[in-house]
Amino acid sequence: MKFLSYVYRFASNFLFLILVYFSLNFLDKYQQRVIVAVMVLVYCSMRAASALRSFYFFQRIERLEVETRRLAAAVGEGHSGSSQRKLVVNEVSALRQAGEMKAYIDLLFLALIVLLCVSKIVTN
Repeated sequence: MKFLSYVYRFASNFLFLILVYFSLNFLDKYQQRVIVAVMVLVYCSMRAASALRSFYFFQRIERLEVETRRLAAAVGEGHSGSSQRKLVVNEVSALRQAGEMKAYIDLLFLALIVLLCVSKIVTN
């Protein structure tokens, strides 16, 4: 399931890249191309800011994971409570890592789109 989520994220970002590429190439007038490129750049900057904010969130979750593991080891509760807590912490850790990977995929494609837009603005 995790692999399918990566494929979906890759495919949706690739489709957006293709859409931007063709929309910028089919516009004949330079002014129209610049307006579309600037609008796409604004959208990409908002998505990049959101992805970068998610890294801050993931960092906080990682700190909570470490703290929970430390507290569980210090308390030394029974086997059933400890195994259940370990299961939850491991599940959260897997979800955090998957979210980080998806954010990296988003940032990669956003960087490619920004390069494409800037090249279309600079060239006449």
